[in-house]
Amino acid sequence: MKRRKFLRDTITGVVLPSFLHGISLKALAGTPAVHAKHAVLNDDRVLVLIQLAGGNDGINTVIPFDQYSAYTAARPNIFLPQEKVLKLNGFDATAFNPALANMQQLFNEGKLGVVQAVSYPKPNFSHFRATDIWMTGSDSDKVVSSGWAGRFLHDVFPQFPDNFPNEAMPDPLAIQVGSVVSTVLQGPLFTMGMAISNPAGFYKLVEGKVNVNANSRWGEQLDYIELMSQKTDQYATVIKNAAQKVPTQSPAYPAAGKNPLADQLKIVARLIAGGLKTKVYLVSTGSFDTHAKQTETDTTTGTHAKLLQRVSEAIGAFMSDLQFLQIDNRVMGMTFSEFGRRIKSNASGGTDHGAAAPVFYFGNSIKAGIIGSNPVIPSTVTVNDNVPMQYDFRSLYTSVLQNWFNMPASEVQEILMGNFATVPIV
Repeated sequence: MKRRKFLRDTITGVVLPSFLHGISLKALAGTPAVHAKHAVLNDDRVLVLIQLAGGNDGINTVIPFDQYSAYTAARPNIFLPQEKVLKLNGFDATAFNPALANMQQLFNEGKLGVVQAVSYPKPNFSHFRATDIWMTGSDSDKVVSSGWAGRFLHDVFPQFPDNFPNEAMPDPLAIQVGSVVSTVLQGPLFTMGMAISNPAGFYKLVEGKVNVNANSRWGEQLDYIELMSQKTDQYATVIKNAAQKVPTQSPAYPAAGKNPLADQLKIVARLIAGGLKTKVYLVSTGSFDTHAKQTETDTTTGTHAKLLQRVSEAIGAFMSDLQFLQIDNRVMGMTFSEFGRRIKSNASGGTDHGAAAPVFYFGNSIKAGIIGSNPVIPSTVTVNDNVPMQYDFRSLYTSVLQNWFNMPASEVQEILMGNFATVPIV
């Protein structure tokens, strides 16, 4: 098999079986192919993406408090009590779910914001396709194989991996905490990051309890895999060295294993503080597909509340740690979910696949507040009614690339395959 054909046929990344045992790093990258406009980003800014997999119910997350009567009428079996929702300084028309106490505090401190009703034209209600659209940044009627962050990294580091690591960029371009490398990090030809399969494996690596064997061959003619194993070996060493520079972190995190999202973000904070120049991190948490029994009889409890509390607790601890480690001005975070839910709840005490939903963004350098208006809840709402889009999700990506990473507008348009207005989040 020819090397180039092999690369073309394995565009989603190469699995290195049993590599690093518990940590299983995936090799992600390509060869010099397209010349970018510039070689390297010279700032130290980092983006952390948090995926809320399953389709988060936006209306019970960010409550349209100014339409409380219409809200309760549309959701008689899951609405949140008026006296229990969390108020937001300066935004009396909107409130947070009671489970979002940590995020309410960050909002009131000016370190967290909300973009209302984010979606795209002609929304798709399939989990797989909708996730693909958000990750690739494509139109809903177009299939794209590369991810938006992967295209960004390819534009900045076009000769990865053949000339990497190097003095200018000795570290992984992107890191995902998770066993499967996301499409978000897929470049036009090859994947542009690496994955840490699980927190337990990460700590085994840091403590020197795994052996890295870069000399193994995983196929007679697949020399590319050997190249990638060597790259992964190099990056494993880099990650270990960075982590060992940070022996102490904020005590704000819950105990290990109690909050999987917090466990992931704790690793991210440690690697950033350890000096990695990695530009993009991706973490995820799931089970947001709440078709039934979204709440208990006490609607402030139940499945959705537990999921939101996990997110809020994790982001709160992460932000506390960034401050503790004195890197809080370098990091911007953003949540995303493949879609929202319908306006009206269903007879099973849940919500069905919908369209637009709010996106959270956070950090010391963001412009806090609520962008957009509360979704309008019709008095004659039906089970088919969706929250209409106010902001295209690619406008958020545009804002991050252009205003956080300082990419020229012309290059951002190429990366996102279109011209999308920025929103004032940075």
